[in-house]
Amino acid sequence: MTARVKVAVFGASGYTGLELLRLLARHPQVELTGLTSREYQGRPVSQVFPALARIVELDFVAPDPQAVAAAAAVVFLCVPHKTAMEIVPPLLSAGVRVVDLSADFRFRDQRVYETWYQPHRAPELLKEAVYGLPELHRAKLRTARLVGNPGCYPTCVILGLAPLVKGRLVFPDSLIADCKSGVSGAGRGASLATSYCEVADSLRAYKVGEHRHTPEMEQELSLLSGKTAKITFTPHLVPMSRGIHGTLYARLVKPLSDQEVYKVYRAFYRDQPFVRLQPLGTWPSTQQVRGSNYCDIAFKVDRERGIITVASVIDNLFRGASGQAVQNFNLMMGFPETMGLDLVPLAP
Repeated sequence: MTARVKVAVFGASGYTGLELLRLLARHPQVELTGLTSREYQGRPVSQVFPALARIVELDFVAPDPQAVAAAAAVVFLCVPHKTAMEIVPPLLSAGVRVVDLSADFRFRDQRVYETWYQPHRAPELLKEAVYGLPELHRAKLRTARLVGNPGCYPTCVILGLAPLVKGRLVFPDSLIADCKSGVSGAGRGASLATSYCEVADSLRAYKVGEHRHTPEMEQELSLLSGKTAKITFTPHLVPMSRGIHGTLYARLVKPLSDQEVYKVYRAFYRDQPFVRLQPLGTWPSTQQVRGSNYCDIAFKVDRERGIITVASVIDNLFRGASGQAVQNFNLMMGFPETMGLDLVPLAP
């Protein structure tokens, strides 16, 4: 039996870090060797996350790239934007392969990144980094040493629209994404805006017209289309812990029936293990993908108005972050793509 891959996680004490630990601890080809946390340095993981008692028997350590690289072949980064770009160069120089869950290496164009985020400290690595959406970039992921793991909203939206845009069935400048996310998407840090009394029994839009995931969607959809894609994206916070529901709209280039569009989606996702196309006339819920790596998709053509409506649902912490990161890891290591991810959704 081959030796297991030594894996470390930077920033392992947030929600995505916890989800990643839950997956890596049960992965048959992974040996966890280092888990960093500035806040909980020196404390046992099981003390911070009692759910991991007798499952992850490690202490959190200081976020030292050199020390972590010395004991790991692959490092996952669950750290904030800007922090990742400081850590990646020394890790790569040490021969470590990296899956970065921040936005620092998702963009091909340095100017686009800097317009929406901040100056980039390692721009020479942007062209090398592979955007970690397996359905679009599987071949490149197999040989990548640096993966920019997609954001949660872009994963939901891009997967929902990709067959239409790739097939040039819709006008790429007519895209609209109306998305709802659970509160865990805001992270584990305490905030008044995400406290129980502010979120319960309420729904609100936020960052309207200025959400940083917008250019990420446009980058990938433009590559698929061969033309410049423009999307109007409005995110909403809803009173649930996890999950994203995207209701997506686009204007059809020519009249099509539901059956014709269904054939396009079925062909596009035929060999994709984590995309499930719903039967015509049925609509997915976030509960049916909760705690899983699935993206479930449905659609309806409005022939009178020439509009198609698509529903795309994912678990933001799983398919929108940690599960997808493990899927990318599997591809990078040459393991079966579904290894460690064959979990049944936590639907009631």
